[in-house]
Amino acid sequence: MNRALLLIPFLAACASAPATTAPGTAPAPANTGPLKEAPQDWHLLDETADRVPGISANRAYRELLAGRQPQRTILVAVIDNGVDTSHVDLRANLWSNTKEVAGNGKDDDGNGYVDDVRGWDFIGGRDGRNVDHDTFEVTRLYARCGAGNAVPDSLSQADKMQCPKIVQDFIKKRDDAERSLTNVKQISEAYARILPILKQAANGDSLTTARVEGMKGSSPEVQQARSLYLRLAEAGITPSVVEEALKAYQGQVEFSLNPNYNPRPIVGDNPANPTERGYGNPDVTGPGPKHGTHVSGIIGAVRDNGVGINGIAPAVRIMAIRAVPDGDERDKDIANAIRYAVDNGAQVIHMSFGKAYSPMKGVVDEAVKYADAKGVLMVHAAGNESQDASKYASYPTPVYLGGGRALNWIEVGASSWRRDSLPASFSNFGQNEVDVFAPGVDIYSSIPKGYEKDSGTSMASPVVTGLAALIMSYYPQFNAADVKRIILQSATKYPNLQVLRPGTETGEKVGFNTLSATGGVVNAYAALKLAEEMSKPRP
Repeated sequence: MNRALLLIPFLAACASAPATTAPGTAPAPANTGPLKEAPQDWHLLDETADRVPGISANRAYRELLAGRQPQRTILVAVIDNGVDTSHVDLRANLWSNTKEVAGNGKDDDGNGYVDDVRGWDFIGGRDGRNVDHDTFEVTRLYARCGAGNAVPDSLSQADKMQCPKIVQDFIKKRDDAERSLTNVKQISEAYARILPILKQAANGDSLTTARVEGMKGSSPEVQQARSLYLRLAEAGITPSVVEEALKAYQGQVEFSLNPNYNPRPIVGDNPANPTERGYGNPDVTGPGPKHGTHVSGIIGAVRDNGVGINGIAPAVRIMAIRAVPDGDERDKDIANAIRYAVDNGAQVIHMSFGKAYSPMKGVVDEAVKYADAKGVLMVHAAGNESQDASKYASYPTPVYLGGGRALNWIEVGASSWRRDSLPASFSNFGQNEVDVFAPGVDIYSSIPKGYEKDSGTSMASPVVTGLAALIMSYYPQFNAADVKRIILQSATKYPNLQVLRPGTETGEKVGFNTLSATGGVVNAYAALKLAEEMSKPRP
């Protein structure tokens, strides 16, 4: 999965009626029904009052938190592809390592990381360069298996037995990417033909769906261009989406699925040594921090500043940890990122990434056990393959190789703003593997130098992270296990709601309550009411 970070919807259908899907970001469902479009802040709204199944955060602020002040500030580590530290909605809520002197080239606090004022970049080099693109894990394993040729004798028998499936998975992924790139190029070429025609018909005005719909009675050439433009728009495919999809698929073909590509010399570490620490650099922004910036805004954008958006948690500090490239993150980096977060005081660790293979899962497991033992809550996106997580894992997972599982872990699926299609079509699911759903379609949040709507379980999991930080900030007596219990017990249940199963090609319907352990969508209002009840002394 590319980034499991879902920012770039990618197109996987023919040019005449293309459909969008995404590696971490997924397309919204068709806009039908009473509401044609998701309200800008729908994930914060109340289902009864506002007619969309948000988390009732705005209601909670109005009715439960009015006149109250948070009791403490919560430190949330965001392990992602970087954060725009200059964003007006984020900079006041970024973590600052007060024990470190910026730019003096010294490890002032003795934590092993030099000049880590905002966090750390585990995919950067000491010379200031940064990894942007990297390969998929299946590509790295494919190369290790001999790239489809003879399997090296140096591999263990157990690893050799995995190679046939790895080769098969790699070839399928590469073929899918090349086919999708061809389709996206066709759509891009179609836009190159029709946009000049429509712009001329609009007399230089900017093109909008409404304006193009109004171009009736024009020449046959304009009508053909109009028809194609509207079909694409109805499918959620805009010129900007196509441009990003083109870039994404070109990156997959050129870098992520290229067994000969290796950016790791930029970092300068030994990728095979999982015990190595201290590599990287303090640049937590990196070359493309769009995804991490979007995630951070959902969690903790400054509220009511009159500029942009409202984060869910008002008293929060974001610790930026860069460990996820455009491609698949490496187990070693994720393990080190988790340990860094714990050692530097994070109370919540947010993880919107995932992949299908985890060759050093044991190393990640040890880091997760470390965080779990320290009472740190971990929140992870379930993934966007529309798959049953009991059959297809999206690593990291809370289940350890040697048995047992992390207690302070919440696995999050994505819900939509439409009750009649409540589970997002792209979301992974699983009655024992996914704990709860949260809004993850058309979520409006910060990106570098602006704002946009994006979709994916990457957008759903920070909703839960923000809610956890909100509860912790007002109820400091609760530990991670308490907060997890409050969030899951207070989720809005839909016991009788029949929904399309994500990934179904036959229109199969299932009970929404079968798609996760709780059968519910998180609810801030209900969670805070439960927290208040639990905080009262027992008679």
